[in-house]
Amino acid sequence: MPNSRSSRRLKTGCFLLGTVLASSAACWSVALRAAVSKVDITPAHGANLWGYSNRENPATGTLDPLYARVLVLEAGSRSLALVNLDLGRPFGPASLQWLRNATQKEVSFLILTATHTHSGPVIQDDYPRGKPAWETAALEKIANAVAEARRNLSDAQIGVGYGVAFIGHNRLRVNPDGTVTWFERNLTEIPTAPVDGTVSVLRIDRTDGQPLAILVNYACHPVIFGSDNLQYSADFPGATARTVEQAFAGNPLCFFLQGAPGDINPYFAVTPLEQDAIVMRDQAGRMLGREAAKIAEEIHTKPDSNADLQFSEDLVSVGMRWDPQKWRDATIAVFGATSSDPFAPKLDNIQLSVTTVLINRGIAILSMPGEPFVEYQIAWRQRSPVRDALLIGYANGYNGYFPTIRSATLGGYGAANPATWVEVGAGDRMIDTGITRLNWMLGRLHELPEDFAK
Repeated sequence: MPNSRSSRRLKTGCFLLGTVLASSAACWSVALRAAVSKVDITPAHGANLWGYSNRENPATGTLDPLYARVLVLEAGSRSLALVNLDLGRPFGPASLQWLRNATQKEVSFLILTATHTHSGPVIQDDYPRGKPAWETAALEKIANAVAEARRNLSDAQIGVGYGVAFIGHNRLRVNPDGTVTWFERNLTEIPTAPVDGTVSVLRIDRTDGQPLAILVNYACHPVIFGSDNLQYSADFPGATARTVEQAFAGNPLCFFLQGAPGDINPYFAVTPLEQDAIVMRDQAGRMLGREAAKIAEEIHTKPDSNADLQFSEDLVSVGMRWDPQKWRDATIAVFGATSSDPFAPKLDNIQLSVTTVLINRGIAILSMPGEPFVEYQIAWRQRSPVRDALLIGYANGYNGYFPTIRSATLGGYGAANPATWVEVGAGDRMIDTGITRLNWMLGRLHELPEDFAK
């Protein structure tokens, strides 16, 4: 994929002597290796909490721990660490770079992704008063966890399965007259469109067939707890992970990989604590977890003596959607002067990090650095040149919402309010980047015209 103003290659697996991506035929025939680890990154009480502008007080306790789960994959000389955080968003650029530097001797590349719980600590790109102690400690724990997983790599086999579960709805309801209504809670439990009930499960086993990791990819905002909750919690993704692990007697480590939930809420969103929010969280998490466990049990992984691992990070350059000063004024008006701090991107040069991963030439993963609307998840699966395609949001950066072009014209939260600041169509360009990159990885695109390619 040639360089251009809109997209630039940063790192590429199976990249030889500065040339374009080679097909897997140019790589060694090797076995896939894998390992996992998990560390507790729960801050001390007192940190400000992410996600609600009307939340006035910091955290007072811990309802359930916040974890960083680490999966390391290796094939030949190429290795990848996927770090899954029980946080509202991934760490900022400086922390991401620190972590990459700290793990560069262990793995070739690192993806940092968040579940998007709204009951975790605030994360910012820049801290005027310096990085909080809990974040520094968490980064060190994660770096050690990556190193630990790297030491414990063993031969592995992989498989993918699918099911359906509806625990949420589209929270931007389009009325007959074309206006959009904020639809936060849906006590009828009747899905509203567009919504995607697809539960995608990636299972990684040791060669003896024992499960090592189960990755659950699903799209829904973890906002069952509202602003009245002042305790740290992973929300329903934590309940989902526990349900899956219990179904397998605690043997595998379960990862909840948030999909594209930019316009998707759980049915029982922002349930007050006094109205059994914990029960609602566990109910949604168990429902999704039971479906994921059922899918995982039916996946039959097989060894592949010709394993292949390719990955690429591209930067997609985008412009600011609004006039910068008017946008700042609107952000303060909507979120407040202090609440606007997490929404403070560098507006003069917005670079969206898009990572594309291809495993065994049949499993594709695309990550986006923000909150994509659900139709992008559907489009990624439909357009992917390989059968199994997962989309992960909130990865390697945070750049607000990515509404579809149609949603941007209709308006509503995340579609046309200050929480979205990148130009319209950015999500489409990221999908195009991933599809193009996959075709390079598969050898379907070439550096030279057809008449000169032989």
